[in-house]
Amino acid sequence: MKASQAQAGLASIPALLARNVEKHGNKPAYREKEFGIWQSWTWAQADVEIRAMAMGYMALGLNRGDYVAVIGRNRPQLYWAMAAAQMCGAIPVPLYQDAVAQEMAFVLDHCGARFVVCGDQEQVDKILEVESEWLTEDQKPSVEQIIYVDKRGMRKYDHARMNAMADVIAEGRAAHQRFEAELTARTAELDYNSTCVMLYTSGTTGKPKGVVLSNRNIIETSKNTSDFDHLRAGDEVLAYLPMAWVGDFIFSMGQAMWTGFCVNCPESAATMMTDLREIGPTYYFAPPRVFEGQLTNVMIRMEDSGRFKKWLFDKYMAVARRVGPDILDGNPVSAADKFSYWLGDILVYGPLKNTLGFSRVRVGYTAGEAIGPEIFSFYRSLGINLKQLYGQTEASVFITQQPDGQVRADTVGVPSPGVEVKIADNGEVFYRSPGTFESYYKNPESTASTKDPEGWVATGDAGFFEEGTGHLRIIDRAKDVGKMADGSLFAPKYVENKLKFYPAILEAVVFGASRDFCTAFINIDLNAVGNWAERNNIAYSSYQELSQHPRVLEMMKGHVSEVNESVAADPMLSGCQVHRFLILHKELDADDGEMTRTRKVRRKVVEDKFADLVGALYGGKSEIYTETEVTYEDGRKGAIKATLTLADAVVAPAQKVAAE
Repeated sequence: MKASQAQAGLASIPALLARNVEKHGNKPAYREKEFGIWQSWTWAQADVEIRAMAMGYMALGLNRGDYVAVIGRNRPQLYWAMAAAQMCGAIPVPLYQDAVAQEMAFVLDHCGARFVVCGDQEQVDKILEVESEWLTEDQKPSVEQIIYVDKRGMRKYDHARMNAMADVIAEGRAAHQRFEAELTARTAELDYNSTCVMLYTSGTTGKPKGVVLSNRNIIETSKNTSDFDHLRAGDEVLAYLPMAWVGDFIFSMGQAMWTGFCVNCPESAATMMTDLREIGPTYYFAPPRVFEGQLTNVMIRMEDSGRFKKWLFDKYMAVARRVGPDILDGNPVSAADKFSYWLGDILVYGPLKNTLGFSRVRVGYTAGEAIGPEIFSFYRSLGINLKQLYGQTEASVFITQQPDGQVRADTVGVPSPGVEVKIADNGEVFYRSPGTFESYYKNPESTASTKDPEGWVATGDAGFFEEGTGHLRIIDRAKDVGKMADGSLFAPKYVENKLKFYPAILEAVVFGASRDFCTAFINIDLNAVGNWAERNNIAYSSYQELSQHPRVLEMMKGHVSEVNESVAADPMLSGCQVHRFLILHKELDADDGEMTRTRKVRRKVVEDKFADLVGALYGGKSEIYTETEVTYEDGRKGAIKATLTLADAVVAPAQKVAAE
């Protein structure tokens, strides 16, 4: 713990809130778009709401050490709900709003949440379903109070243990004389060692684990990383990522409280892009999938545009790719190139950034998984200061970051301030820092296997430091990196990211460990491929039919062959070229267990679930009939049947180098 922070009394989120009220009281702290209109709250106004909410909790019986589950879309009231819980000495536990009741059941039972704060009727229904259908006879429902923000649809529910958030706040205001002193006492008890939040991992390899993060973890990380990128009170951030994800907690709670910048909540996922343009954030984070989707939409629009507009776009994007990153990093560029880029900014880059909502972005980050270098370079060529960071929930996000002027697509930067990183003999990356988690809740065995007595944490990723630059390069998940049958290196993520650069490819899963050659599953992007089909007069009635169309298959053959040429250029990884592939008849889906809620592929689950398809790819078949169980939006199960075509790809000649 840094004594200076603790001595200054800034040892908890409520303490930072109090400082912001004093320092930035009249500045906007939160905005939310509702019914098409932006609502705004200053720090002083937010503090009044949060304190009333906390006293309302106490009136309902919230005790020190209780767990408060928070479920719903990003909105100020849910961020306030977490801060209010902390004021009471309780521990907030945000859950993924798109999780089904069965997934919520594990978390609610595991943490024993007494209070649940729900965004709306849908989330309340899930809680009731958890209690009625998913808890066993040995498990007693721990939820004693359900609080909901949106009253729509809730009038006929049994309110014996349900309350509208507005009523809880009103009760807190009315009872302030009874609870003010107690609330002040509980808030004063909080220190750096107090638990700030418990966040559950995405469960890529098994059941999610509850990651206990202290005030020290969150505040020290927020301070160090805010200083690193010169974040300040005047910055604007768009809070649209899942509240249960550690990144959103650091950006929208930790860094927001530390710096005093404004957190903006969009109206819905459907209006997110419009809201992004209206806010024009200065500090922006998105996982690679979001940037891939935005690029796909840009390319679709360019294909649909007129001949002159398309020519103008292609001409000036060529200029941007050549000199844009150098101009952004302040490297020398000829006067002629500067003029061409300036003209391109007026005609193409500026309008494009405005359409994307990136006109004011001063610091942008992507993380969660590796981003394709071509995608990364596209945004930087436009003059957007997009950088990469490497992190995980157990680190309070930040392990490495890219400093301005040292941004490259193939590294994840240098250790973040206060973070130590080392590479084990087997290539696995280890770190320790003030942000290193306290423990896994109720799981001492996993805690001991992940964090050693000296505080070093095993990331599960394989990587190495570049000589000379000190930048970290991540190869892949350590468990996924292996060898082909001939001893050459197998790193599937490297190939998958190259495939996903193409707008038509939404997801890819590459297989090949201990085998003679690599194969791949491909998910088409229905938006991009559907648009292409319309332009080419190709009729289709479903995702499944379009995915198996002969012309779509030919398009994918071309993309895979181009990727193989690129992979062949890297002697270390040339053995990872895709020899055979198929286009899946369904999108990989978190509801079907094939992906996590943070959209990471559960590789082992996919391989086991579609073992017949993997076997067919390696068995030399040209087609295969398959039946797959799927989960519909309402939770019902069903099956889809399909006959899939298996295709050979063109493999480029390459020099293979055996992995050491």
